Amino acid sequence: MPEPTDEKNKMLTRVYGISFPKQKLLEEYLVLLEEAKKRDHRKIGKEMELFHFSTAVGLGLPLWLPKGAILREQLEKFLKKVQKKFGYEQVITPHIGDVSLYKTSGHFQKYGKDSFQPIRTPNEGEEYMLKPMNCPHHCEIYKFKPRSYKDLPVRMAEFGTVYRYEQSGELHGLTRVRSFTQDDAHIFCRPDQLKEEFLKVIDIIFIIFKALDFKNYAAQISLRDPNNKEKYIGSDENWEKAERAIIEACTEKGLNTNTELGEAAFYGPKLDFMIKDALGRSWQLGTIQVDYNLPERFGLEYIGADDKRHRPVMIHRAPFGSMERFVAVLIEHTAGKFPLWLTPEQVVVLPISEKYNDYAQKVSNQLNISDIRAGIDDRNEKIGRKIRDNEMKHIPYLLIVGEKECESNTVSVRRQGEGDQGSMSVDSFAEFIGKEVSDQLAEAYK
Repeated sequence: MPEPTDEKNKMLTRVYGISFPKQKLLEEYLVLLEEAKKRDHRKIGKEMELFHFSTAVGLGLPLWLPKGAILREQLEKFLKKVQKKFGYEQVITPHIGDVSLYKTSGHFQKYGKDSFQPIRTPNEGEEYMLKPMNCPHHCEIYKFKPRSYKDLPVRMAEFGTVYRYEQSGELHGLTRVRSFTQDDAHIFCRPDQLKEEFLKVIDIIFIIFKALDFKNYAAQISLRDPNNKEKYIGSDENWEKAERAIIEACTEKGLNTNTELGEAAFYGPKLDFMIKDALGRSWQLGTIQVDYNLPERFGLEYIGADDKRHRPVMIHRAPFGSMERFVAVLIEHTAGKFPLWLTPEQVVVLPISEKYNDYAQKVSNQLNISDIRAGIDDRNEKIGRKIRDNEMKHIPYLLIVGEKECESNTVSVRRQGEGDQGSMSVDSFAEFIGKEVSDQLAEAYK
């Protein structure tokens, strides 16, 4: 008899059903399904030219198009600025590592079957892996030089790309991929600093939620399964200390939390933030994990005030989770209507005929010099068609230019969803949109 989990078994069809006690509930559900189709990040991502998947490149390996790359860059710039305020330093690590690195961390034993297989080099017995996690590399950076208790906490951050071999049937747009970039950071601190550092990470996550208008969230404390301890590494003592630290920090912060047993990472408990989007669907985004075990496995130390060697505690954190999943959720939450500071193309200049293409180019250049992301739609189409097409792409501002605008060095302004806003000089418009962006960011950074 074949194993029930063998992927080579005959394919079965799973049938789901759902019933509603009232006709009104069914109608509401059908409306929700239609809205979800409209907001599908794969559909909007294609329309807005943000990302693309190519079978020639490989399943689950996203290609970020120019506008999608700008979107990611703006998110990274935002978080880097927040992190700098909180004392983080940026690091960069390779996309591969020696297999022994992941055996030391325990990732190879736990995730080896779900990772890409080791890369063999021409040297006998030398094997590397595409990195499934950034934390082992960061442990080695910590070990670069001796550390004193006065040096801690050490906070290192990286937008690090990792690789997991997800089954092809589980891949789904940007929400489930084989290559993704984590907004990863690791804090190495003394035990007496743990709670304060944990609370600061919660503050960072709240800044991000506020900036991107995620108002509905729940906090989940994920602990190990006390009846299945072989799934995890480390001593009971370390697990109890780590779990107690998370619970105390959440109590001090006044967070309403629920607790889930068996949802911890294999090396430590964690606090997960579950976001509800505009359609009421829950997504796990930000995560904070307390880890006494990897510092032990990597032999991390610092010299204490007593001149003795001590073991630091490690906090893993990723406020976005991964750039891919976060962008997917953000697209569906906003239906592609991003805040002005974040949107890849803030302005498109629309010449009413090809006679005004040169002036449109001049306006676009002037705006780009002012750090406003502007493009031109100089297709040989009627102006009404250009307006409709760019409205569909959720461009915040459309600038129509013709003979009158060319002669007076002005632009006719249209705001997404609000229509005609009148005429402005190019300098006045640049100042106007620049202030809107700076006001949004100032509010976001509060």
